[in-house]
Amino acid sequence: MATCVSVLAGCAPFPFAGGNSPAAVQAREAEEARVVAELVGYVQRVAAMHSDDQRRELNVSTQMFSKDRGAYGRVRLALLLALPGTAFNDDIRASGLLEPLAESAALEVPRGPLQQFAGLLYVQISERAREQRRSAQLREQLDALKAIERGIIEREKARLK
Repeated sequence: MATCVSVLAGCAPFPFAGGNSPAAVQAREAEEARVVAELVGYVQRVAAMHSDDQRRELNVSTQMFSKDRGAYGRVRLALLLALPGTAFNDDIRASGLLEPLAESAALEVPRGPLQQFAGLLYVQISERAREQRRSAQLREQLDALKAIERGIIEREKARLK
């Protein structure tokens, strides 16, 4: 339960006294790095679960995100949606969740660990979605070529009769 509370605390922005002082920036980055490590561990645990448990985790993350649309909730839900081999895999939706973070990360210097992680995920998921679209396009082209070949074979058979 304490872990859940600390993870949920990661949903909020990272307020630290001292604003942009070097110590405050370092503390904020350390907290974000801890949150990123927790997210990675969380998605690894979910990946090892049975499909019913995975679906429950997706529901929990979806509810969390609907209540708080912050960076943590976005990344957590996107990680689940991007899990390969799940019934709920949705790279397009995951990419859409991460896009605002990736765009803001590109504009912000320096970027915090959570934004860097979101940017990395966004690029990886977007590339995977592009590859899937390209694969589907090539499959369609192959099917069309096979149909042409079948037509040629059928015409040859008809001509020989």
